[in-house]
Amino acid sequence: MLKEKVKQEIDKLNEEQLKQVERFIALIKIKVVTPQAVLQSWDAVTPEEWTKSFREWAAQLPKTGVILPDEAYDRESIYGDRGLDCGERLEIY
Repeated sequence: MLKEKVKQEIDKLNEEQLKQVERFIALIKIKVVTPQAVLQSWDAVTPEEWTKSFREWAAQLPKTGVILPDEAYDRESIYGDRGLDCGERLEIY
């Protein structure tokens, strides 16, 4: 009953709305898996299988399209002067 109602509502959505629903479903699937079950299932996996699975998982994440400039990753861009003693500037090499 509920499944049919949801299907009818989905049929009314435009492409952008469908993309949002797809992201929401992916999020639900991620939350359904319990951490203990994941850990137990990965005990018997080879490093190659783990790498392949991780890349597949990463590929299904929503793409934001945001590209940060290199300066955005600098310590000063992230923290400014926070954490420096007496306002002294710390040079990081």
